[in-house]
Amino acid sequence: MIINGEAMVTPAVLEAMAGTKDARLHEVTTALVRHLHAFIREVKPTEQEWEYGVEFLGRIGQANSAVHNEGVLFSDAVGVSTLVCLLNNGANGSTETAAALLGPFWRDNSPAVPDGGSIVRGPTPGPKLFATCQVLSGGAPVADARVDVWHSSPEGVYENQDPNMADMNLRGQFRTDAEGRFRFTSVKPAGYPVPTDGPTGDLLRAQGRHPFRPAHLHFLIHKPGLKTLITQVFVDDDEHLESDVVFGVTLALVGGYKKGEGPAPDGSEGEWWSLDYTFHMEPGDSRLPVPPIQ
Repeated sequence: MIINGEAMVTPAVLEAMAGTKDARLHEVTTALVRHLHAFIREVKPTEQEWEYGVEFLGRIGQANSAVHNEGVLFSDAVGVSTLVCLLNNGANGSTETAAALLGPFWRDNSPAVPDGGSIVRGPTPGPKLFATCQVLSGGAPVADARVDVWHSSPEGVYENQDPNMADMNLRGQFRTDAEGRFRFTSVKPAGYPVPTDGPTGDLLRAQGRHPFRPAHLHFLIHKPGLKTLITQVFVDDDEHLESDVVFGVTLALVGGYKKGEGPAPDGSEGEWWSLDYTFHMEPGDSRLPVPPIQ
């Protein structure tokens, strides 16, 4: 089709895509073209703005590395990751335990830890945390499920971000017992800023937004025959619960952290916290996600 005016561009592109054999690919790409062209017509970018936009997307790809995924970070910061997550889990994310973002820091090779063991692998100052959790599906215990746990340090960084932290610190993989329970000890997580040294940081600064996530633990629970549950459990009193930079906080994921009194369960002195939480899985695809980092 020879173009004769801007109104012909969209139909020409859609016509060129008409021969796509994969039905889902055709659905997705034609919807993308329609909405993208409508966006262009609405905002009418200058050529300089368009060039900057293309450069911005290129910078996102260039900022990716084995230990940092800028693409996931950008998707998180504009709410796309949370929207996709909630549309694909339960009744628009309103299940008893809503799913949450995988985030850019999950690693697929966390070391196995015995039930009740610690995921602290090196000096990590901070209040101790004693977690007791249970996994259910339809009210029944989910036994022998794989549970990945990972979180930031009390200083607000993940082990792959800090060269002084022990490898795999604050990461571990557990198996649920016959009652669907697993237990572990760690340190209480802290809120933290997402990385801001790339294009996503530039966007946050331009929009006058803070870069902080509220304190949370990450969980990935996998059992054949059940939908893999990827979720987070947020600390109740964190100041950024209502302004999470990646829009990942839902009501179902807040709570359960309690400050301990007296000696800790292991007999130690000092400040300590407990977490008692129940996860609910649903039937579905037990596929593991692609690790964002190595």
